[in-house]
Amino acid sequence: MAGTDVGIDLGTASILVYIKGKGVVLKEPSVVAFDRDTSKIKAIGEEARLMLGRTPGNIVAVRPLRQGVISDYTVTEKMLKFFIQKAVGKKTFRKPKIAVCVPSGVTEVERKAVEDATYQAGAREVYIIEEPIAAAIGAGIDIARPCGNMIVDIGGGTTDIAVISLSGTVVSTSVKIAGDDFDEAIVRFMRKKHNLLIGERTAEDIKIKVGSCFPQAEVSSIDVRGRNLVTGLPKTVTVTSEETEEALRESTAQIVEAVHSVLERTPPELTADIADRGIVLTGGGALLRGLEELLESKTGINTMTAEDPMKCVAIGTGKYVEALSGNYHDVESK
Repeated sequence: MAGTDVGIDLGTASILVYIKGKGVVLKEPSVVAFDRDTSKIKAIGEEARLMLGRTPGNIVAVRPLRQGVISDYTVTEKMLKFFIQKAVGKKTFRKPKIAVCVPSGVTEVERKAVEDATYQAGAREVYIIEEPIAAAIGAGIDIARPCGNMIVDIGGGTTDIAVISLSGTVVSTSVKIAGDDFDEAIVRFMRKKHNLLIGERTAEDIKIKVGSCFPQAEVSSIDVRGRNLVTGLPKTVTVTSEETEEALRESTAQIVEAVHSVLERTPPELTADIADRGIVLTGGGALLRGLEELLESKTGINTMTAEDPMKCVAIGTGKYVEALSGNYHDVESK
């Protein structure tokens, strides 16, 4: 029996698992809740996410990955093991071949940590692939051709920007400004403007429902509950999409600046390709309203969001393993 090929998008906010022939079979938040006293894991994934900011003293809900990098090794390893088993099932006789993606700016040490954690979680072979390349494959771009493609992958912890040609990265940068920072910016804004203290999850809700980074034709609004910092009592405030644009202005400007810096370092032939083909947005952060228009207005280059941007990296990582094992099967069958 052949081992299963698995692609994992090991994200700061969520983990997606792609299995050959089945597509993306699992998408769960990368959150782990464990008991401090016994250091036993209570919940992993969605169940643990619901506990964020709502746990009693002895139970902590943590995200073991910070800004695309492993910040808690043992917890990450347990989490990976849990998700791999959940996706692959326990019946497989051979350990799976696993490709995991990492942000383009990671150091050798960080890369090694991901590799080790994946081996510990039960992989037979581990391939590490850079996020922008995985995102490009997942977005359906033929990266093998000698022409420039620009990918902006906005995840939870990092935004990876790369120009790809001939299956490799020509110019890239990774900035630690992404979905989580959008949430934090909203928390800060609510505190400053409305004297209201809200949690991470509420901020994420605001971002998903009315978040925008470019003036929209229709202004939408949402009622937000939190704690009034003056009275210390619960309070409800109405937030509009215009306010979120103000809250997110600084974070999104940094992403635009990073895109700009990559374009400045891109060889002229590839710049011409990008001007022709446009910029492709992937990752969960690409779902923020107005990002396409913002990038377009600042760079003058046509910008589009990939189909199902959340799953691009996972699909690309999976296809990458398939391509690798495809080559092996040809050798074996001769």
